[in-house]
Amino acid sequence: ANLLLDQYRKKSKLFRSKVLLVPLGDDFRYDMALEWDQQFSNYQRLFDYMNAHPQMHVKAQFGTLSEYFSAVYKAGGVAQGARPADFPVLSGDFFAYADREDHYWTGYFTSRPFYKSLDRVLESHLRGAEILYSLALAHARHAAMEGRYPVADYALLVEARRTVALFQHHDAITGTAKENVVVDYGARLLRSLIGLKRVIINAAHFLVMKNKEFYRFYQTEPFLETDDRRATQDSLPQKTLIELDSTGPRYLVLYNPVEQERLCAVSVLVNTAHVRVLTEDGQTLPVQVSAQWASPVQMSSEVFKATFMARLPALGLAVFHLYNMADSPMTLRSDTLLRLPGAGVSARAVDPLPVRSQQADPQPFFITTQSLTLGFSGTTGLLESIRLKDDPQEVKVQMHFLVYGTRPSKDKSGAYLFLPDGTAKPYVQKEPPVVRVEEGPLFSEVVANFQHFQQTVRIHNVPGVDGLSVELSTAVDIRDQTNKELAMRLVTDIQSGDVFHTDLNGFQMQARRQFLKLPLQANFYPMPSQALIQDSQHRLSLHSAQALGVASLESGQLEVILDRRLMQDDNRGLGQGLKDNKKTVNRFRLLLERRDTGNAMTDSGAPAFPSLLGHLTGAVLNHEVLALPVLPKKRGVPQLQTFCPLREPLPCDFHLVNLRSVVSQEDPNSPSPYTAMILHRKGMDCSLESPSLGFNCSTTQGQLGVSGLLRGLDLQLLQPVSLTLMHSAPPLANDSSVSLNPMELSAFKLKLR
Repeated sequence: ANLLLDQYRKKSKLFRSKVLLVPLGDDFRYDMALEWDQQFSNYQRLFDYMNAHPQMHVKAQFGTLSEYFSAVYKAGGVAQGARPADFPVLSGDFFAYADREDHYWTGYFTSRPFYKSLDRVLESHLRGAEILYSLALAHARHAAMEGRYPVADYALLVEARRTVALFQHHDAITGTAKENVVVDYGARLLRSLIGLKRVIINAAHFLVMKNKEFYRFYQTEPFLETDDRRATQDSLPQKTLIELDSTGPRYLVLYNPVEQERLCAVSVLVNTAHVRVLTEDGQTLPVQVSAQWASPVQMSSEVFKATFMARLPALGLAVFHLYNMADSPMTLRSDTLLRLPGAGVSARAVDPLPVRSQQADPQPFFITTQSLTLGFSGTTGLLESIRLKDDPQEVKVQMHFLVYGTRPSKDKSGAYLFLPDGTAKPYVQKEPPVVRVEEGPLFSEVVANFQHFQQTVRIHNVPGVDGLSVELSTAVDIRDQTNKELAMRLVTDIQSGDVFHTDLNGFQMQARRQFLKLPLQANFYPMPSQALIQDSQHRLSLHSAQALGVASLESGQLEVILDRRLMQDDNRGLGQGLKDNKKTVNRFRLLLERRDTGNAMTDSGAPAFPSLLGHLTGAVLNHEVLALPVLPKKRGVPQLQTFCPLREPLPCDFHLVNLRSVVSQEDPNSPSPYTAMILHRKGMDCSLESPSLGFNCSTTQGQLGVSGLLRGLDLQLLQPVSLTLMHSAPPLANDSSVSLNPMELSAFKLKLR
């Protein structure tokens, strides 16, 4: 008892009150009843002994957290929940933390990025499927066709909700589970993703039918194909090929899961270079035809990429017609140049797609659109600068790839820990990369092929959100490496000092500071969806489609760890290294914004909010347009029409978090008559220049009229509920407006007919 009390006294020096909290146990304790009984009874004896000896000056007992805090408030002489006099206030979070020495737990921010990415794909599909299913079910009920609609798809939504929830486990999304458990998670993620794609195509089928009388659902004969397929849980998606022939059109349904109208470049794979795209009412659209590349220097002769500009309704479905027919003046070919490292490499063109090749030279080269000009290194083919339209100066944004090793000593990096062997070394390979430069009227891109990664930088020549940021895609494969981590660093001339910002779970931005007194690994932070640096003139934000570790190790820099392969356990309970790497594609959007001259930035460490353009850039990255081809029908395809669910778009500072059908009280796999609408009003920084967003964007001081929101449906109930949907307030009048403050989340129970 004296020995234990001595330890408690030493520990009490770390506390501001005389009340001490001592957690008992860890992750791997109390796995047998005997251990629990022995711990409890032996500690109780020690407590009884201490309490029976007043000269020990201690009162010891078992307790819960609420009992501990009650004792703290009592000792501080304040009411429950009030702040004791000399207690400081901590805001923010606990990143980055170490449990001993310099063993910072910053490696798991990146570990197993393949599954971090798949998780986000599933999340986006779940939201998209929930919304489309709720709309289809409401429209089916409105048309008294509930009996003909596959309402039983609800079970697939339930399963996917559970899978997403399961994968938030602290060994799943983190990438710290055993290899066989990872395979099980992957199989569940893929099964749920396939189920959600089925929910989406079944809902889209019903909603695009012009005459619902002709609607027939056959379980074995889907009306639409999915946009892509994954062969196994650990393989990358393959886009669906649309086979065109001369007999007539193929129909394509595009789903926009974002709550704003979207003007964007959409790419689909077709089996011919002669393709024409028409809108639903017969207008021919400009099409950019480009090659699918089988290798860095060889294009496919069977598969081609057709890219066209589409205007899509908010949360809606638009119908397009694709024909295999002679080129119209609107069919335009990509101009492709291969910059080759040496004389021994040659390019193979496929008629009718021209390709030129030349030996690479060190002079920088440029691609440009109506909004952006990007400069690239002539040697590496990697990004070097960005210039915004109407900006006389270009901003240096140099992309470098780097490699971290791990320590030679006994403590090495593993799934949890990042223990680098010093600063990163530049990634080098013997041969310079093959660089492909593709330019055209709708998009231009530069693809640099290195041994362990392929870096694609693409810009879209469309007005609005899709054309204002740079699309980055890095395909990484480090399966032949040993104890290496691959990083992408952006080096800019933005004077950001020692401050940068990362998001917390996609909700708010948190200021981070580079501390030189701490080891390198302590300055890495999680980046769930974005990181940014800024100064008095510019802001550069990196939006990410998957959670990864990020740092800003010097002023003007941002760096992201892309993948890590580590051969040993790091003694935190996993018992394995990280050796099951997959070929992984990490996707980003890079957004450079100019600060409005009338709005000088004051405190660099103050809370930062994304601009409206920043929010929308994150939305288009995380909620991609789904291109769903209609399967050819022997009896011909009935007439289809665009589906616009909203009478008018949501105010553009509102985000529809979800529109989900509430579960039935009688059957956990069936929907009730109610729908939950969850809204978030975004917090925004208005001090950045706002270029034209490509759609009519208006805000309403947080007011939203719900009754007139959904076209073709009647609102029969509008009831505020808690975010868990468990607690209800009294219903509002059906014609009420709801009001949200910035950063507020609110949920409502609706009855739609």
